[in-house]
Amino acid sequence: MSLFDQLRALLDAGAEDEDRVLPDPQLESFDLDGVAKFLKSDKCKNVIVMTGAGLSTAAGIPDFRTPGTGLYDNLQKYNLSRPEAIFSIDFFRENPEPFYALAKELYPGTFKPTVSHYFIRLLNEKGLLLRNYTQNIDTLERIAGIPGDKLLEAHGSFSTGHCIQCKEEYSQDWIKEKVFADEIPTCTVCQGYVKPDIVFFGEALPQKFHESVPVDFAKCDLLIVMGTSLVVHPFAGLVSRVTEECPRLLINREKAGEAEMFNPRGMQFDQPKNYRDVFHQADCDEGCLKLAEMMGWRNELEEMVSREQAKLVTPSASAASTSSPTEPAAKPEESTATLPAAAEGTAVAEKPSTEEATPIETKHLATDDGKTLASSAQKGNGTEGDVPLASVADSANGVASKPATAEAETETKPEAAPEKTEASPPAEAQPKL
Repeated sequence: MSLFDQLRALLDAGAEDEDRVLPDPQLESFDLDGVAKFLKSDKCKNVIVMTGAGLSTAAGIPDFRTPGTGLYDNLQKYNLSRPEAIFSIDFFRENPEPFYALAKELYPGTFKPTVSHYFIRLLNEKGLLLRNYTQNIDTLERIAGIPGDKLLEAHGSFSTGHCIQCKEEYSQDWIKEKVFADEIPTCTVCQGYVKPDIVFFGEALPQKFHESVPVDFAKCDLLIVMGTSLVVHPFAGLVSRVTEECPRLLINREKAGEAEMFNPRGMQFDQPKNYRDVFHQADCDEGCLKLAEMMGWRNELEEMVSREQAKLVTPSASAASTSSPTEPAAKPEESTATLPAAAEGTAVAEKPSTEEATPIETKHLATDDGKTLASSAQKGNGTEGDVPLASVADSANGVASKPATAEAETETKPEAAPEKTEASPPAEAQPKL
C-alpha cells in the first residue's frame, strides 16, 4: 500500500468514527474514582498495563537529554554524529565501545523498583493483571516480582544477550562481568560482538510482541497507561487495539496519545464524545498510591514496597560476577512470581526484614516520575525532555515524527544513518574500552 493510500485509509477511518454509534459508558465518572469502582466490579477481570520510561525515573535512573547533566552530554568524546547513534545496530557493529561505556553506568542491579512497579505486581496478585507491556529495558519489572508470563518487554531487556553474528546466547551475568572489567563482550565461538537483547534501531521487535497483541487486547477490560509519551510506534498504537467498550486510564503529568487526524482512535479526554478515557494528572507513583487507596489496597501496597525493597541490596559497580570468564554462563530460566535473585543482577537477603512497614511519602519516591511526558508533540516539541535509560526506543526515537499509520508493525528508524567511526576488528584477546 502506498503512502497516499495509507493516508486515505486513515482519513476514511476518521470519517467513520464521526458517524459511528458510541457504546454505552462502562464508567460511572471519568475520573480515578470511576476507574476504581469499575476495577472493583465483576465487569473488570483482565487489566493490561502499558508502561514507559517515566515509570523508572523515580528509581533514580538518569535521563539522557537534560543539558549539562544528561548522559548524552557525556558521550561527546566518542565523536558521535548524534547521540542517538549509540543505539543504532549499524553503528554498534562498527564501534560498540560507546554503548558499553554507557551500559556500565546504568546496568541493571544498580536500581530498585518503584511504587508503580509493585502496584502492577499487586494487580497480578489480585488476579487482575492480564499483561504488563513495557518499553523499558531496565528489568525492574522482573526485580519487582512480576511473573515472566505476565510481562512483555516490547523493546527487549538486559536479561539475556546474543552474539550479533552467530546468535550464541549469553546470560546477563556473563555480559555484566565483561562490561565491569572494561572489556567489550566478545563471542567465545566466533569472536563477534555480544549485545544485550534490547531493541536497537534497525532491529525488529520481539516476535512475542506481534503474537500477543491481537489476543491480549481483544480480552482487555481496562487499559492503564503510565510513564510513556505514546509517540513511538508500534507501541504507541496499542491504545487503539482494545475494544471500543474498554475504558482507558492515563496516569501522568501531562496528556498524551490524544486523538487527531492520524490517530482517530486515540484518547478523547476533553472531547464531547468521550465515553471511556480518563486522565489522572500525577506522577506515576502518586497516581498508583491514590488508586490503591481507593481500592482499599494502600496499606498492602506500602507494606509490599517496604518488605521487598528491604530484601534488595544494590551491588557496587565494581562487584565481579561469578561466571566463567571464558565460557558463556548458563541460560537464564523463565522469570517466576517470586522476587528474582542474583540472576537479575540484584542480591537478595536470605530472610525478609521484620521491621514494621513505614508509610510511603510520594514526594520522595516520585520526584521525577513521568517526566518523559513533560514535552509532547502537541506542544510542538518533538523531543522528550527527560528520557531515562529505562526505554531505549522511547529515548532514541523521541524525535520521531507522526507515522503514516498509527499501527505500523516495525520500529521507526532514525531519520539519518549514523556516522560510522573506525573500529578495529575483534581480536583473540578481549579488547579494552
